[in-house]
Amino acid sequence: MIALQRLDNDDILYDLYRNAAIKSLELSLEAIGKLLRETLKSYSGNPRAVDGLVFNDVLRMAGRHGLLDMDGVERWLAYRANRNTAAHDYGEGFANQTLKLLPQFINDARELADTLKHLPNEQVD
Repeated sequence: MIALQRLDNDDILYDLYRNAAIKSLELSLEAIGKLLRETLKSYSGNPRAVDGLVFNDVLRMAGRHGLLDMDGVERWLAYRANRNTAAHDYGEGFANQTLKLLPQFINDARELADTLKHLPNEQVD
């Protein structure tokens, strides 16, 4: 993000860093989804059922179990919706919209990592 702020929007490096930041958000979102899914299995009487949940339901379940607050769930749903848009639209407007999400995404990812780090070990294995 810092590198992007130092570059002119017309600079080819701006496009390169912007695209790398967007791809990083996508990859981070997938990794976080997998980590949440594994963590939520310890909250379920049927861990296999957790494997069958779609990503948005994993986020909602994380909210029900206090891993995310309700505002956080809504933001994570927005990140996911943005990521799904990425599969269909790599235009300038999409890219700029995604960049606006990044600072809050970084904060939310750090907060979630801290929450998961402080769970008893059997809930994050």
